Amino acid sequence: MNKPVLHGLLALAAALLLAGCSGKASYQPAQQSGDAPPLPAARNFLVPPMQVPRYAGWKQGQTPKVAPGLKIEKIASGLKHPRQLYTLPNGDVLVVESNGPGSEPVTTPKQLIANKVKNLSGKGAKGGNRITLLRHDGNAGGEWEKHVFIEHLHSPFGVALIGDTLYVANTDAIVKFPYVTGETQITTPGVEFTDLPATINHHWTKAMAASPDGSKLYVGVGSNSNITENGIDQEYRRAVVLEVDVASASSRIYASGLRNPTGVQIEPHTGKPWAIVNERDEIGADLVPDYLTSVQPGGFYGWPYSYYGQHVDSRVMPQRPDLVAKAIKPDYALGSHVAALGLLFSDTNALPEKYQHGAFVGEHGSWDRSPLSGYAVVHVAFVDGKPTGVPEPLVTGFYSDDESELYGAPVGLAQDKDGALLIADDVGDAVWRVTAASPGTP
Repeated sequence: MNKPVLHGLLALAAALLLAGCSGKASYQPAQQSGDAPPLPAARNFLVPPMQVPRYAGWKQGQTPKVAPGLKIEKIASGLKHPRQLYTLPNGDVLVVESNGPGSEPVTTPKQLIANKVKNLSGKGAKGGNRITLLRHDGNAGGEWEKHVFIEHLHSPFGVALIGDTLYVANTDAIVKFPYVTGETQITTPGVEFTDLPATINHHWTKAMAASPDGSKLYVGVGSNSNITENGIDQEYRRAVVLEVDVASASSRIYASGLRNPTGVQIEPHTGKPWAIVNERDEIGADLVPDYLTSVQPGGFYGWPYSYYGQHVDSRVMPQRPDLVAKAIKPDYALGSHVAALGLLFSDTNALPEKYQHGAFVGEHGSWDRSPLSGYAVVHVAFVDGKPTGVPEPLVTGFYSDDESELYGAPVGLAQDKDGALLIADDVGDAVWRVTAASPGTP
């Protein structure tokens, strides 16, 4: 593309940032949470309004804000776009450093503009294509030991350890490595275990969790489009949760109609998979709420034909009323465009009592909503195995008060061996650790 055209598009992108206020939301994210979120009428835009804070990064000594009764510290810095976290049985923590492979073709001016706008935030930074191991040396405070654990991966995301085999979900395949407790580096080349859908890669992340007995892997595969604009043929085995049999490496579609299941975890009481799902864009600041839901075997959750049960998306052609009729309504809305990317179930942890028995969600933050939504870690309480109440923010402060600058963005979550909450920050290139504040801490 020649420079005058590119400069013109960037100028248009800047104008669209300012135009974000023309599509202001009517609801706060918490008002669109729970099992019955209000859903206004859909709007259509030639180019949707966009609002993205510009990348600023964390200043020396600056940290995210935490709710009363909590404290936060940085345990790792200088990472290359950390996306996911995984705690090994011996207490070592794996940090997956990754971003998209950059292979998605840009086919429309709108797509080019949207990508340029989103990249202003720092979210498009190059990933490390590696896994780093963090180890606490036992001393209080300060950053943890950092070791390059596995290199030369291909946009990795999900990680699961079963026995002495470590499974890593690259964007195009699950690969496996031999794991020895205590080792700080794996040099043995990975062996492909099974392939994963990888055409276009509009959504590239492959979240993954192992069943409690280690016999299955559940893998979230996002759609290849917003609402099938690349053609329904490009959505083969996309917008699904796959169930992979560990013994045979064969897989089946476990559930479908999930636009972008970026977090897949096992709910501890039932042993069943749950997911956080990023819903569709470009029909308004208050549509469509992202959600947290149990994933039922054989279930269909609406995408692309409908959302929240039988709310039809008129943009999708041809329509499928037969599928809309059986679409399952998600269990729990998180708010529109919060971009939930991290999920962690926790019954007991090193935080105050109010944060026990529920799910923590890392919200990466909106790009097409004003005011901003997400950019926070929230807690969703569970009662009798079901989410309840409104999401309670416990870590915030990832952007400036005037919404113009972005310091960081939370993604994957984990719990360390001492029960602290760990947060991957892919814009701030850091890992944060949250615990209860000591008595007398301001």
